[in-house]
Amino acid sequence: MTMYQSVVTKNGVKIFVAMLTLSLLASCGKKDDSKSASGSSDSVIVRIGNGAPLTGGDSYLGKDNENGARLAVEEINQKGLVINGKKVTLELLGEDDAGDPKQGTQVAQKLVDKKVVAVVGHLNSGVSIPASKIYNEAGIAQITPSSTNPELTNQNFKNVFRLVGTDAQQGPTLALYVVEKLNGKKIALVDDSTQYGKGLIDEFEKAAKAKDAHIVLHEATNNKATDFKAILTNIRAKNPDVIVFGGMAATGGLFAKQAKELGIKAKIVGGDGICSPTLYDLAGEAVSNVVCSTVGVPKESLKDGGEFLKKYKERFGVEVQIYSPMAYDAVMIIVEAMKKANSTAAADILKELPNTNYEGISGQVSFDAKGDLKNSAITLNEYKDNKISTLEVMRMQ
Repeated sequence: MTMYQSVVTKNGVKIFVAMLTLSLLASCGKKDDSKSASGSSDSVIVRIGNGAPLTGGDSYLGKDNENGARLAVEEINQKGLVINGKKVTLELLGEDDAGDPKQGTQVAQKLVDKKVVAVVGHLNSGVSIPASKIYNEAGIAQITPSSTNPELTNQNFKNVFRLVGTDAQQGPTLALYVVEKLNGKKIALVDDSTQYGKGLIDEFEKAAKAKDAHIVLHEATNNKATDFKAILTNIRAKNPDVIVFGGMAATGGLFAKQAKELGIKAKIVGGDGICSPTLYDLAGEAVSNVVCSTVGVPKESLKDGGEFLKKYKERFGVEVQIYSPMAYDAVMIIVEAMKKANSTAAADILKELPNTNYEGISGQVSFDAKGDLKNSAITLNEYKDNKISTLEVMRMQ
């Protein structure tokens, strides 16, 4: 409300000055939704950030991550959360980083400016790494459900944690499978020039060479490519036993489809980036020639006996892709840190996270000194009847 007071100028002319009556506003206005947990209210809103590609070729994975985090937030709010005597309502701030490092840093700064207490994200290593610097400077915890490049935690920031294995584990696991199980002697490598794709292939190449495999060529493309005919023609001329692709499903699916069209018989092997139900939509029948790894246990092995998969589909109307169970666990771990600290302050949450020992739906979660997941799992998969089928689960120590 406003009220007006009549005043007289020195020339004797009356004017009206609008006076804001703060007490009336306070009595009839809404509570400030941006109020932080440090306020004096008995009920506070606490914001958790989420950064992922919600547009572009990886949006199906980005939305999967956001959905997992959102499901956790909704469940916690429904059950009720009290920290330090105050009722806490969680709010998930989901931002689209488009899988782009530049946009990702803008998203990171936006989340910092909105005073989130922790961040679940990002999806892509190439975004998580530059974003981590911004969160580190702000003293905000970052838990990624999916970024696998070792460089993320090799920066030795104290605010970064991940809920999946690294490419330093995934690459050698794939190399072991290719050399020993697929009897791959002549191997062609292709990466998409991103920190994830190139990082995975570099780790694979080191491990494969150590096992005396012969790398017949190493080609590079980009994560926006749609035509691989030139690269595949070069590969066909080398007649490899196995082709290893480092990239995401948006490009990997087209790569596999075009390889089949060119009559290439070599098995195509990839990492978690291509290992999605969506791969079939892009590759068609060529998925039957694909083996891929995932950084975690199979969806069917989640500790809640599949209850998460059911709840997820009922809530969002789609199937789980890959990482949403880890995004769900990330929110739960952040809340556990709040409870232990009896505080919703970002600094207090961050202080508790290294001590995490939490049984999530994705498995037992604890972190090493760098923030990497202890005792992670790498799962090898194939496609049967156009669906992902587990070949083998390997536990990392």
